[in-house]
Amino acid sequence: MIPISVVKLDEKAEQLAVEVIRSGVLAQGPMVARLEREFADLVGVEHAVAVNNGTTALVAALEVLDLRPGDEVVTSPFTFVATLNAILEAGATARFADIREDDFCLDPAALAAAIGPRTRVVMPVHLYGQPADMGAIVPLVERHGLGLVEDTAQSLGATVGGRGAGSFGLGTFSLYATKNLTTGEGGMITTDDAVLADRLRVLRNQGMRQRYQYEVAGHNYRLTDLQAALGIPQLAGYADTVARRRANAARLHAGLADVPGLRLPAELPGRTHVWHQYTVLVTDAAPVSRDEVAARLGEQGVGCGIYYPKAVYDYDCYREHPQVVADPAPVTERVARQCLSLPVHHHLADGDVDRVVEAVRKAAGA
Repeated sequence: MIPISVVKLDEKAEQLAVEVIRSGVLAQGPMVARLEREFADLVGVEHAVAVNNGTTALVAALEVLDLRPGDEVVTSPFTFVATLNAILEAGATARFADIREDDFCLDPAALAAAIGPRTRVVMPVHLYGQPADMGAIVPLVERHGLGLVEDTAQSLGATVGGRGAGSFGLGTFSLYATKNLTTGEGGMITTDDAVLADRLRVLRNQGMRQRYQYEVAGHNYRLTDLQAALGIPQLAGYADTVARRRANAARLHAGLADVPGLRLPAELPGRTHVWHQYTVLVTDAAPVSRDEVAARLGEQGVGCGIYYPKAVYDYDCYREHPQVVADPAPVTERVARQCLSLPVHHHLADGDVDRVVEAVRKAAGA
């Protein structure tokens, strides 16, 4: 089986982890501080604040913007559920603006229509490794005087106009096991605002700046030094990781360009894609359905994923939720019926990519 994702750590990560174990400093310590410095350099910001996962990164970013009950956060309906859950946990109301099919991210026109008198924050989701159209979104945010929290869980190292995703507002990242860079579990918040960075560091540490001196009602959102030790070596080689993913995406492009009814992803002008996922659309013009293609790939030993099978609001626990405002999102609902992610990860050999291409062509009836 060629899996949709693979987790492999090298000897450098093992050596750093052993160094942490032998040091006796297992909780948040010098390795976390080092990870933060190097992560900030990669994103192109002044501050990076490590937390224990990507969801708490979103929650903390929203909390330091001082949202009140009834305040709305406008985000994408085509995302992992953590985006929505974080908004609810922060006490805000979630409202959705539809996506564009070309980048799977917030449609700036739909976002403009969704912004209302209760809107306090815009939360674009940089999906699959390609950032949203920040050139259009940032002016909207500034015009309305709103906060900006970027859900950059899948797009570490992606850029818009040469500027890193996660550097336009408060950037939030996931370092979960299957991400391009992983600490097993972990997250990061990035910002150029020293005041917000300071508040985030206090918030993640039970509201303490110094031991038993509480400034706010906080949380235990700390990352451990053991986790940080796993991520540091990957940061050093991250450019190579992305280069391999880009090469694999190019091979998939070349091999699948003429498959009937298959719409391939694209790196849009002015943006760079880090290919966390390679997601095609099995359109209505295809001779077989998306689900049939997925089943046939499994029979051929090629893993795939459906990210995501529904709009995030389209579940029983959210349909009647008082803090969820689900306006129609027809593009999202259509894309959710058609999307299929193929292996593109950096551990694939050229022969693996060729096998994926062959399997997809056969499964799709090419």
